[in-house]
Amino acid sequence: MASTASTLSWSSSSLLQSFAANTNEACKLSDRRTGLVVFAQKKAKKARTIILKEDIADLGKKGELRSVKAGYYRNYLLPLGKAQLVTPVLLKEMKMEDERIEAEKIRVKEEAQQLAIIFETVGGFKVKRKGGKGKLIFGSVTPQDLVDIIKAQLNRDVDKRIVSLPDIREIGEYIAELKLHPEVTAKVRVIVSAN
Repeated sequence: MASTASTLSWSSSSLLQSFAANTNEACKLSDRRTGLVVFAQKKAKKARTIILKEDIADLGKKGELRSVKAGYYRNYLLPLGKAQLVTPVLLKEMKMEDERIEAEKIRVKEEAQQLAIIFETVGGFKVKRKGGKGKLIFGSVTPQDLVDIIKAQLNRDVDKRIVSLPDIREIGEYIAELKLHPEVTAKVRVIVSAN
């Protein structure tokens, strides 16, 4: 028994010594690595850049780029299909679409300018009405009358809502305006005569 106790005590003391030696080595290793310092990281603000697929109150209109919180995008906008994440391919497509729309706007404006030149070079559109006393005519000349005359003379369809006429109740010459484009207005002469 005594031999086992001495063996146990020897083995436990040798274990303690070996443990102490290992801890000293660990301390020496950590002493050598004093250059490595770890700080707590700040919580990163998670934002997503998105493109709106429809108008959203307090956020923006369809097609606009916005930066929103990741949770708002993930939990609200994405499930309802109201927005899409921005990717380089999507940005390229948006740029191409914007260029196409801009080219279309320029083409429509040029077409309206050419149509305005055609309307202004005609000279005048003659309208005949039943005459009354003096220079008065029965009834008045309406935008629809002018649209019908343009269709008959130039074979062009014009919407009567773009025609602006003064109040015509007498024989004479008047100027009518055709708003062909937000930036293009054609002025045409309307010559009213009695039958």
